[in-house]
Amino acid sequence: MALNSEQIRQQFPAFEHDDTLVYLDSAATAQVPVPAMEAMNAYYTSYKANVHRGVHAKVDEATNAYERARTTVQQFMNAKKASEILFTKNCTEAINLVAQSWAKHTLQKGDVVLLSIFEHHSNIVPWQQLQNEIGIEIRWWKQLDEEPKLDDVKLVAITGQSNVTGERPDIQTLCRKAQAAGAKVLIDAAQLIAHHAVDVQEIDCDWLAFSGHKLYGPTGIGVLYAKEEVQQQMQPYQGGGGMIVEVHEQDFVPTDGPAKFEAGTPPIAEVIGLSAAIEWLNQFDWNDIEAYEKELSAYAYKKLSTIDQLSIINYQLSIEQGSPTTTQSFVIEGIHPHDLTDILGQKNIHLRAGHHCAQPLHEHLGIPATTRLSLALYNTKEDVDKLCAAIAEAKEILQINR
Repeated sequence: MALNSEQIRQQFPAFEHDDTLVYLDSAATAQVPVPAMEAMNAYYTSYKANVHRGVHAKVDEATNAYERARTTVQQFMNAKKASEILFTKNCTEAINLVAQSWAKHTLQKGDVVLLSIFEHHSNIVPWQQLQNEIGIEIRWWKQLDEEPKLDDVKLVAITGQSNVTGERPDIQTLCRKAQAAGAKVLIDAAQLIAHHAVDVQEIDCDWLAFSGHKLYGPTGIGVLYAKEEVQQQMQPYQGGGGMIVEVHEQDFVPTDGPAKFEAGTPPIAEVIGLSAAIEWLNQFDWNDIEAYEKELSAYAYKKLSTIDQLSIINYQLSIEQGSPTTTQSFVIEGIHPHDLTDILGQKNIHLRAGHHCAQPLHEHLGIPATTRLSLALYNTKEDVDKLCAAIAEAKEILQINR
């Protein structure tokens, strides 16, 4: 069934609040549909209480909603067990959780962590910190059309979809080869999660992380899928209430399962909002989602390609995948991306400019910054048309003022 973008837009208050809004920055954060907002509001107005603590009725209701959300995420990712789903405050914290609770206690000096040149800073800096702290080695996979060197690699930490070009490494094949070489695999699915079905059993990764706010959910909530067997090798990331069985003057005993990694009061409303956002997304078939976004991406690529002096940033994988992606970054000769994006913003057309927390990729490509368009289900061809018309006007303004 073809998706109706206008009906979808009607479910997002942001566009009702401002019907002139052209929002093309969903790779940074997506807008939120009504059901997710209503679910969070219901928690705050009807049964706000802490979870897993206390014996009164509101605690039970809040706890049940919180744990139902864990099951919703489990089913969405096709994890074997709900206990393999850990809630964090975002994808960044989820990756840091792996670095601090597993890698720091498992890896030794000289052990290799493999990163791709596509990585977001969130999947670079935690490993650089361990490089400084315990002497691990970081190996960069820069030629993605070539086989990565996996000898001595203990961990592969790789994006599922670039936040600059939108390209997708073959993570399933990489997982198989990495594990055959004795390495664990962490997938940063922050960008992938809203555009492609993610099946962690099929991928067979050890960890997979994402943020709720890129999946039409609220900010302040992230997810780390941790396979049961590797979760048992992880040490507590933070200490405090909720993650212990007992505490004495000289020691403590941590609990098992997700609670071991969810110290303190968790983001209860945000977890409930994420669950509602996933349930909202589940009304659509993934084949329909990808067909719509593929058509819209191709339209955007074609329209942008007609603009003089504009170059879309591609990598080899774009050719192999055979179609433009939902995220397209570009430069215009003689115009700084910040200047262009500022003028577009003044016209209520919202994109992103800079290195997009992917400075190593930009340095590798010899480009200091780009302007990034990123598409979502609520975007339309009309949005793209307005963007291209506004770029033409901005070019004229900026080139006159040079």
